[in-house]
Amino acid sequence: QVQLVESGGGLVQPGGSLRLSCAASRSLLSIGVMGWYRQAPGKERELVANIRTWGNSNYADSAKGRFTISRDNAKNTVSLQMNSLKPEDTAVYFCNALVGSTPVWGQGTLVTVSS
Repeated sequence: QVQLVESGGGLVQPGGSLRLSCAASRSLLSIGVMGWYRQAPGKERELVANIRTWGNSNYADSAKGRFTISRDNAKNTVSLQMNSLKPEDTAVYFCNALVGSTPVWGQGTLVTVSS
């Protein structure tokens, strides 16, 4: 089992940037896939981006060209750099770890994009 703690959320104006971080309680080398999901009020949770142990990553169409996911195995952290933010990016963002076939979730961090 692994514990996940997100940070970096907040209020930002449209066109601005935020960097989210997820700290894991153990080595990322023991976790096959790390990812970021988001959930807006009244909507289902959706994948934003994920990354495998050796760096292969995938993005939702809405995130391509604006968001970048990365991992630092030495620091046991996964980050999501978000640029050119839009109001529709407003959501609670969750860090996810897939350990085998078992998903583990962080508590979430709120991102609000508004002028």
